[in-house]
Amino acid sequence: MKMTAKALATGVCAAAALGIATAAVAQDLSPWVDSEGTISLPDNFRTEMAHLGSWFVPEGDASGFHNVYTEPESVASFRENGVFPDGAVLVKELRAHSTGDYTTGAGVSYENETIKQWFVMVKDSTDRFADSNGSWGDGWGWALFKTDDPSTNVSADYKAGCLGCHVPAQDKDWICTEAYPILVE
Repeated sequence: MKMTAKALATGVCAAAALGIATAAVAQDLSPWVDSEGTISLPDNFRTEMAHLGSWFVPEGDASGFHNVYTEPESVASFRENGVFPDGAVLVKELRAHSTGDYTTGAGVSYENETIKQWFVMVKDSTDRFADSNGSWGDGWGWALFKTDDPSTNVSADYKAGCLGCHVPAQDKDWICTEAYPILVE
């Protein structure tokens, strides 16, 4: 009986240590990734991250301004190495737009207060969660958050829901960097 209790205690301790180690690995990657590889929408990204640049899509479901943010240290690393470092978090906020006539011209488009959704990517060149979480692969964690529940990643399969838009940038680590002049200035 003592051997069974000791073995059980050892197993429990080992499992707890593994859980702590897995959480630490995820935490080392990014504070926005938990031990299961679940990605969260970063708090205060508009004020605490650097604005990389914006895309404007005039029509369709993805119409509006696509404002992209990342950490200042990820910008510095990209400038130095030409790639985003592991743990870099990119947040794309998609906002609706309005158009009006102004002294600067007619038909001027501007983003308005309506947020459509958020996309989040987390760089992970080791694909540490690829075998257990469909939001990870090809060197990134991929997430989509809707405004009705910004705490839940609704993208469960990045290949089906995310990768298609990034194919033109496959040779640039899946990121269309041409709209981000801050990375090369």
